Amino acid sequence: MIDTLKYLETPEGVELGLQVAGPVARGLAWALDVLIRLGFYIVLALVLLPMGRFGTGLFLVLLFLGEWFYPVVGEVLFHGATPGKRSLGLRVIADNGTPVTLAASLIRNLLRFVDFLPLFYGVGLVAMMLNRDFRRLGDVAAGTLVVYGRDPRPREGMPRIEGAAPPFELRAEERQAVLDFAERRQLLSDERARELAALTGPLVAGSGDPAESLVRFAAWYAGER
Repeated sequence: MIDTLKYLETPEGVELGLQVAGPVARGLAWALDVLIRLGFYIVLALVLLPMGRFGTGLFLVLLFLGEWFYPVVGEVLFHGATPGKRSLGLRVIADNGTPVTLAASLIRNLLRFVDFLPLFYGVGLVAMMLNRDFRRLGDVAAGTLVVYGRDPRPREGMPRIEGAAPPFELRAEERQAVLDFAERRQLLSDERARELAALTGPLVAGSGDPAESLVRFAAWYAGER
C-alpha cells in the first residue's frame, strides 16, 4: 500500500526518477474527485430538475458526460491531473515518461468500469497489488502510470524559490533538462543564464527573466509549490 520508485532511461540516455503512487494516495485522490463531482451534480440537480422533462434530460446528459469525461479532461488538458490528483501532487503519464495522450486517457478511463467490479474498484485494487508499478487494468491497457509530479531524488543545488507551473506540458527529458539547468544556475553568469534560457523559445516567451522562469518551473517539478 506504499509508493515506490521507478527509474526510466530516455533514448537520449537521461535517467529519470519517478515516484509511483500507491493505492492509498490514488484512493484519496479518487475520493476527492468523487466529492467534487457530487457537489457539481447537486448544483445541476437543483437548477435543472425543476425544469421538467427538458431539465431532467439535460441533467442526465451532463451526468453521463461528467462521469466519463471528467478525468479525461483533467489528464489531457491539465498536466495529467484531475483536481483530486493535483491536490495530492499526482499526475498520469505514459509509461515511457511522456505526457499522457488523449487515446491513452480514454482507454484507461473507459476501462474503469472493469476495475470498479465487483464494488469500489475491487478488481483494480487486486490488479494494483499484483503489479510492481501499482497499475490497474486500465493503466496496463493504456500504457500509463500514476506518479508524483516531483522528482523523488534530492536536488541539492536547487535554489529555494517558489515554483510555478510551465505554460504547457513538457516531455520527461525536457523536465530533466529544466531541473539540470536550475541546479547549475548559480554557476552561470546572469547574462549566460538568460542566453541559455532564451533558447527554450515558447517555454519562456513573454518572460522578463527567462532564467528565473526556468528555475521556477524546475522548482515546481521538484515539489516547491
